[in-house]
Amino acid sequence: MAAQEQLSAIKRAKVLMVGAGGIGCELLKTLALSGFQDIHIIDMDTIEVSNLNRQFLFRQSHVGQSKAKVARDAVLRFRPNISITPYHANVKESRFNVDFFKEFDVVLNGLDNLDARRHVNRLCLAADIPLVESGTTGFLGQVTVHLKGKTECYECQPKPAPKTYPVCTITSTPSKFVHCIVWAKDLLFAKLFGDKNQENDLNVRSSDTANSSEHSEDVFECRKDEDIERYGRRIYDHVFGHNIEVALSNEETWKNRNKPRPIYSKDVLPEKQTKENGNKEKGCAADDVSAMVSLSLKNPQDIWSLVENSRVFLEALRLFFLKREKDIGNLTFDKDDQLAVEFVTAAANIRASSFGIPLHSLFEAKGIAGNIVHAVATTNAIIAGLIVIEAIKVLQKDNNNYRMTYCLEHPSRKLLLMPVEPYEPNRSCYVCSETPVSLEVNTQRSKLRDFVEKIIKAKLGMNFPLIMQGASILYEVGEDLEEDMVAIYAANLEKALSELPSPVTSGSVLTVEDLQQEFSCSINIKHREEFDEEKEPDGMLLSGWVEAPVDKDNNKPIGNDESTSNALPSGETLEGEKDDEIQETSEVVEAFTGKKRKLSEVSEVTAPDPSGPSSINQNKPKKLDIDDEADELIISDDWESLTKKKKL
Repeated sequence: MAAQEQLSAIKRAKVLMVGAGGIGCELLKTLALSGFQDIHIIDMDTIEVSNLNRQFLFRQSHVGQSKAKVARDAVLRFRPNISITPYHANVKESRFNVDFFKEFDVVLNGLDNLDARRHVNRLCLAADIPLVESGTTGFLGQVTVHLKGKTECYECQPKPAPKTYPVCTITSTPSKFVHCIVWAKDLLFAKLFGDKNQENDLNVRSSDTANSSEHSEDVFECRKDEDIERYGRRIYDHVFGHNIEVALSNEETWKNRNKPRPIYSKDVLPEKQTKENGNKEKGCAADDVSAMVSLSLKNPQDIWSLVENSRVFLEALRLFFLKREKDIGNLTFDKDDQLAVEFVTAAANIRASSFGIPLHSLFEAKGIAGNIVHAVATTNAIIAGLIVIEAIKVLQKDNNNYRMTYCLEHPSRKLLLMPVEPYEPNRSCYVCSETPVSLEVNTQRSKLRDFVEKIIKAKLGMNFPLIMQGASILYEVGEDLEEDMVAIYAANLEKALSELPSPVTSGSVLTVEDLQQEFSCSINIKHREEFDEEKEPDGMLLSGWVEAPVDKDNNKPIGNDESTSNALPSGETLEGEKDDEIQETSEVVEAFTGKKRKLSEVSEVTAPDPSGPSSINQNKPKKLDIDDEADELIISDDWESLTKKKKL
């Protein structure tokens, strides 16, 4: 009878899948083979060659086509009698609103970024629809269940901040190869092929401009009648030679560091050698351009010499201007863009050579630049199976048996799958518990535009914000706004907070809503005069996780001392690092614990006491840094200890 009820629940269910990538392919197959009859899939991506090793529903002939549509067609070949509705679209589009989500019995996430995950979490809360979240990184994986009012929502605990490096380290004192990669990708590549007007520290001027007219102009501008070969050498000499010499002039910096050596193209490649570049283009189509092919470099796992890196650098730059000139000015780095990867690898290696850092192969450099942890198809399959198991429990309303499950690389307590009973909502969560957050800001200098871009969109993840102070609307986004209101709100963006029609000063309380997400948040404003430009480059500090009540008798937080992830104590920065720092990775991490806990046993989900020893059980395993379905790099200071096999 129970089996019959389960089958009936499965057949009646209308399921929404978000994401048709590594997890999504496995999940769609498992749903179809488990008897689900009505499945809807949203995915905005198209199929790429790099997907084919694990996203088994796709073939070479599908490259460039919609993932959602091809996945549907592939599954219908072996389950022709079920209904699969694909949407080749962004889940954040306005048509996928709360009413759309209310049509479904459960939502299953296989996403690859924090922003979209937060968006889906809020829509599920607003629609009161259960959400099953998931993620994999290499051999590690996780599945979590989120039900409004019963378990933690996806945002109940802040995600560990991505590994970041101060800009000064990237631009002046790199000590690791990843520093060189970030410099080559986010500074040099962006300056040459992206927006040339962006400000960064590459265009260093000579202190004696009278004697160095070349460096008193923008060296990144190709001069009139200057051929690409000469332009490439000039860029090479500027960033690897002149800029290093300028850095060396600050003797204080190098008192306790090894000095870099300037590298000039004439010392590495005599002009007669570089003239050979480009003479070996063996059938390079415009959409498949490669410096490696031009230079007959075949193995991406070879580590190129300084000479080879220099040739690749100049050849890649030449090919961009020769074959892809129409793209220049609008390019951003893409790990699937072969020419971009070649350029970044060569530039990073030349810089590494200058600073005495070991060189890396293109294969290794691509992994770092693209934030890649190579996916394991088996992990995706395991996680997809666990998602379906939890979805069936949700459909049967089997509340007592929900589990958040973590897939481990090595056994812990003789288990590779670690089940954890879900936790109650965090009462300090600004999303599902509507707890106010606080913002320290200079209300006299900071503009409303800064507040919208750096806080509302970047930190709080709102797409269509409405900002109010009391009954006064300060800013609104929407297609149905009248032209005069659009003009008023546009003018408000350029005003300091204290100069708005309803002035925002210390003590003001702003209400911010996203009508698409049906999400509202209160922000308490506190005026602050000065900010540390290096540590707080936004000129604003957002905090919002209230410290848990303390049991005076035991001097520790009330309630059970374990949770799937740690909350930030009051006053700590929400989201951690600042936008102006170069981010190495994306976010999206959960922790795990081996101890099971029932919802009824918990009086409150709490944060550790920051003033004393951690209240977390000393036997609790380390955090698992788990991200998404495939290609995100998670760097942990304790990564080795996480992946080493524990002695039992």
